[in-house]
Amino acid sequence: MDKTSNPQFSHKSMLSDLGVGSTFSKSLEDIHALLKQKYPFIARVAIALYDKKSDLLKTFAYSSEDKTPLSQYESKLAGSASLLEVIQHHSPRVVNDMSIYAHAKKQHSNTLAKVGFSASYTYPMFYDGNFIGFIFFNSPQKDVFNERVLRDIDISSSLITLMMVNLKSTVKTLTATVKSAQTLTHHRDPETGCHLERMSRYSRLIAQKLASNFNFDDEFIEHIFLFSPLHDVGKIAISDSILLKPEPLTDQEFYEMRTHPQKGLEIIDNLILNFGLNGVKHIEVLRNIVYHHHELKDGSGYPENLKGNDIPIEARIVTVADIFDALTSKRPYKNKWTNEQAFAELTRLANSQLDEDCVNALLACLPEIEAVQSQFLESNS
Repeated sequence: MDKTSNPQFSHKSMLSDLGVGSTFSKSLEDIHALLKQKYPFIARVAIALYDKKSDLLKTFAYSSEDKTPLSQYESKLAGSASLLEVIQHHSPRVVNDMSIYAHAKKQHSNTLAKVGFSASYTYPMFYDGNFIGFIFFNSPQKDVFNERVLRDIDISSSLITLMMVNLKSTVKTLTATVKSAQTLTHHRDPETGCHLERMSRYSRLIAQKLASNFNFDDEFIEHIFLFSPLHDVGKIAISDSILLKPEPLTDQEFYEMRTHPQKGLEIIDNLILNFGLNGVKHIEVLRNIVYHHHELKDGSGYPENLKGNDIPIEARIVTVADIFDALTSKRPYKNKWTNEQAFAELTRLANSQLDEDCVNALLACLPEIEAVQSQFLESNS
């Protein structure tokens, strides 16, 4: 008798399929659906992650009856005294009447109030003693978050936190392994850490601007940010004599350099296999960034001479971000360009080689670009 016909095995756990072959956002929706069976007034569950380097809280995933009023949203944590207090207390916060924030100047508070949310519960996520983000529960009804409700929500919050820690740990293992290999292999790599910090943030800016046109959610945007610094991982396999050569490359050397996308894809696939990282969601985003970031709109790129929209959008985004930072950075062989000069060059290249939507998205972000450049300065700039 198999378990399908044995009554001892007839019960199926409601959480048995959680996370199986799905994204974090889908898993969050499943948990929310279970909560709503018992507490239908919980209309929204949302995750915001914390980027310590920039002090930014960034929306990451949500589950809501309607489209969330806050997506592709970020703000400085230092500017929110109430959220800082939650972190300092290392304890959740219950607000059963959000009208107390009626005169608040914060966009997120005003936005939630305008769409009719009247109560909120904020759960701080910590990992290994470090704050990593918040879980927000919202209801259109006041005075609903009593002790009985909170006991169940806290269980869900702990589960969501474990899911987030697992996701962050898995991605961290992957990125740390790659970055360690890069450091050990190329101590004199001209593409410094600051370059990777900047271009990953430019990639996120572009993705945020394109979100409505391409239906990007916050989880997808966050993975572009996380994975974009790994775009040139294949250069680990390129010899220093070629990678760091100050003179023009010979035809044979240039051919060897052009193999780094393929070698990068092989490295990523081997890391996934050897470290058991198959659970990394959006892994195709990483593979596309590594393999296709040198493809160009007119088909003159490599390794597959893809054209136009045949190039994955995440690769098109990273290409524009990478070229912009290269133009605006000082290198042994060139002085850095001004943002205006780089914008002009990107606009010129958009006529033939670069994705026009990606270029225009970046050009619309000058204040944010200048903030990134101020924060991540090169020592030789």
